[in-house]
Parts: sequence; structure tokens; C-alpha cells
Amino acid sequence: MAPRSWKKIQPNSLRHAMELCLEHARVKRNLSVDRIADNMGLASKWTLYKWLENGRMPAILIRPFEHACGIEFMTQYLATSGHKLVIAIPAGRKADSTDVNELQGTFSEAMGLLIRFYQGKSEAEETIGSLTKIMSDIAWHRENVSKTLTPELALFDDS
Repeated sequence: MAPRSWKKIQPNSLRHAMELCLEHARVKRNLSVDRIADNMGLASKWTLYKWLENGRMPAILIRPFEHACGIEFMTQYLATSGHKLVIAIPAGRKADSTDVNELQGTFSEAMGLLIRFYQGKSEAEETIGSLTKIMSDIAWHRENVSKTLTPELALFDDS
């Protein structure tokens, strides 16, 4: 089985976002639910299982949960379900040809899914996820380019 591309996944519910976070923690960080609960400061893993079962988690514990899992699917879902576009804040690094090629590939994939959707050959959730991903990627590049207009102070730059 090919490894999962975590950048391209879009959660379709809060419960799905929680499941994806747990799967990411298991696959990428080799963490069990016990370890995630410990990292969150919970007394019992069963509390985490209860939240997963009913798809509810106290809002104050979303960030510790995502930090323990190493990915922000819950925050992403909450924002996109509120009709907001989420982008990762660019670090200000220069994009290279690989980044631009990846953007082009994501765009082509999204357009292909959109065409297939209108032909009745693609699912709405998959198409929405792909379109959201391309909008986020383009916004990231836009912010990265705009950072060149107002460079940040380099405190520890060796040059």
C-alpha cells in the first residue's frame, strides 16, 4: 500500500478529523492512544476514546490533542466548516521548482476532479477537498510572495 499523502487529506466531519489525527500519530510518530492521552495530560485513555466515540472534545483540549498527534485536522475542519480558508503561515523561505511543480500537479488534479464531478463520475467530498487544497496552496504562495515586500528582521542571520 502506498504511503498516505497527509497534505492532501481533507476531513469531512469533526469525528473524521479526530480519527485522522489519531491515525497520523500512529503512522508518523508511532504513538498509541495511551501515549497521546499522556501527552495531553489526561488521566485515562478512556476519556479520549469517549470523545472519539461521540465526536466531541472540549475546545480547550483541541490544540493539545493536535500537538500530541502532530497535525491540525480538527482546527482545519472547524475553520472550513465555517466557510473560512485555512493556510499555513509561510516561513518566508524561497519556493523552488519542486514547490511550483507540486502546485501545478495539485491544480491539475483538482481540475480533473472538477470535470469528472460535473460529468457525474466523481464524489462531491473528494472534489471539495481537492479544490480547498488548491485554494490553500495558492494562498500560501501569495503570502510567501507578499513577504518579500516587507522582509522580516533576521536577528541571527550569519550573512
